[in-house]
Amino acid sequence: MTLYYVGIDGGGTSCRARIRDAQGKLIGEAKSGSANILLGVDVAMNSIVDAITKAAQQSQLDSNDFSNMHVGLALAGAEQKSAWLDFMVQAHPFASMTLNTDAYGACIGAHNGQDGAIMIGGTGSCGIYLNNGEQHVVGGREFPISDQGGGAVMGLRLIQQVLLAEDGIRSKTPLTQHVMNHFDNDVDAIVAWSKGAIPKDYGQFSPVIFQLANEGDELAIEMLKQTAADIEMFVLALHRKGADKVCLMGSIAERILNWLSPPVQQWIVEPQFDAIEGALMFAGKPQHNLYQQA
Repeated sequence: MTLYYVGIDGGGTSCRARIRDAQGKLIGEAKSGSANILLGVDVAMNSIVDAITKAAQQSQLDSNDFSNMHVGLALAGAEQKSAWLDFMVQAHPFASMTLNTDAYGACIGAHNGQDGAIMIGGTGSCGIYLNNGEQHVVGGREFPISDQGGGAVMGLRLIQQVLLAEDGIRSKTPLTQHVMNHFDNDVDAIVAWSKGAIPKDYGQFSPVIFQLANEGDELAIEMLKQTAADIEMFVLALHRKGADKVCLMGSIAERILNWLSPPVQQWIVEPQFDAIEGALMFAGKPQHNLYQQA
């Protein structure tokens, strides 16, 4: 009987699966829809099975092989205990499932299973430090009440400044003009949009903020300084908990290094592996479950 190990990295946008055999040889890799368990444990399970099915097909494996697969799951939303329990009581075809958060998977991967910390700054943000099997988490309680240093909070602040510029309270810049053009120069359109805007809607302005900051836009520079200060605040908090090696991960954090103060830059290291590889490292190891089933 051949055993296989599967790593899953699942977030609000997509679910990525990677299958290896017991020798570590790559069997297949594939992607499917959302696997944030807070958006529905059944939806997440369907995405996971879908991604594993597609990855297995690359080596002519099918659902008959699922019972030989140990699955490590690094999923968004797993920190909420009720969702974790709801997910784990579902029937599944696999040899075993081990469930922890997407941040945990990213941290295990980044430091190749050793102790260390990561600071994720993507649409949202979260810091995590693993030390002797203990998790220390900072932030990560979702937009708008948390997630400083992420793209959504930066986008929300940008919209606030654009409105101040429209009222003549601060000066207009190419960045404020860019945002106004996006909304057909109509403040009412911004107000209407804001009523239904979700984190990724606010986060869409991140690339242009980086671009215009490099061109010397005063507001863009101000935005990135604030985002860097937020990320630095979390990195300092992780350092106080004992972390001396921190990986920056996610679309915002990966680009913010040069904006951090030199003493903080010295603790930043490159991640060794990704979150899928982290999930593979704890596949078949129930001691990595975030909670225990009753």
